Amino acid sequence: MSTSPKNNTLYTHPFSKAYWRDAAAEMKDTRMLVFAALMIALRVAMKMVYIPLAPNLKINTAFVVNALGAMVIGPVLAAASAVVSDFLGVLLSGDTYFLPMVLTEIAGSMIFALFLYRVKVTPTRVILSRFCICLFVNILLQTPLMMLYYKFMVGGSSYVLTVPTILKNLFMFPIESVVLTLFLSAVQPVTYRMHLTYSPETKLHFRKEQIVALAALFVLGCGCVMGYLTYHYSTTSITTGYTTQERVAKGKQLYDIICQHEEEADDAPAVAIIDSAYKPFLSNEVTYNVSFYAVSPEAEDVDALWTLKKTPASKHKDLSKQATAIIVMNDKTGELLSYSFSPAQNKE
Repeated sequence: MSTSPKNNTLYTHPFSKAYWRDAAAEMKDTRMLVFAALMIALRVAMKMVYIPLAPNLKINTAFVVNALGAMVIGPVLAAASAVVSDFLGVLLSGDTYFLPMVLTEIAGSMIFALFLYRVKVTPTRVILSRFCICLFVNILLQTPLMMLYYKFMVGGSSYVLTVPTILKNLFMFPIESVVLTLFLSAVQPVTYRMHLTYSPETKLHFRKEQIVALAALFVLGCGCVMGYLTYHYSTTSITTGYTTQERVAKGKQLYDIICQHEEEADDAPAVAIIDSAYKPFLSNEVTYNVSFYAVSPEAEDVDALWTLKKTPASKHKDLSKQATAIIVMNDKTGELLSYSFSPAQNKE
């Protein structure tokens, strides 16, 4: 293994033989191999550490380690490290290993390296590297790989790239770019003094336009998070987080409200099944969409019917849909804000 001094050449682009010759030489450098091993260990550990921002929205801290490693060791060694870290990560998590998914790890590591290795790292390069990963890896590459995974590993189930998945990546891009820019700008002087990187820039220098760009990205990111939260709360039913006991209790509460407004509703055995419930972001108002079912006299266990969700209830032999109610309540005070009751169209 070589530990002799290397040339300190910086490249403006990776499209040269010299660039790839220097990148390949990192595989023979003992210090770089040790550094790569350290980055692999940190990357595996950091995959379990994240910064929560909102429901289903978080910053996974492993990507900053990946970027740091790629900046130092280059695309060749970074690709090899990605294979090792992916295998170890799956092994430690206990998940089933699906070999094609390693391509996303390799692609992400190489993109970081192509933008950050043996160059003067600037916010522009960091931002472009993160954008390429969000677009080409997280959306374009991962989609066909997820289709293969669902086809061969999840019993033939199909995977479809959804609008929320695309929006989530676009929303996270500005925030992750700001975090990564600040992180690499802080650690680059350290890596330079340790002779791991070659840019002579040893202090944190931001031009005014870069500060403005970072501030704009941060504001844009915050706006995107707010937009995502608004979208999430407007399209995701809060009943998905209900336990069976909570579903039954809330269903009976709404049933009582229906009976108070519809005198004939309490004449025969019936149940109220919550189809969905939406609570807008930063609001206490919850809109419950409720199906009111008559219970067949032959039903053996009426209590079990209260535990049903929307689709099982609509197909259950002992239930006959009588009406649909829309009930708006203040989730904090329990106050009834509005009420409507519409007989089912197929009701005889």
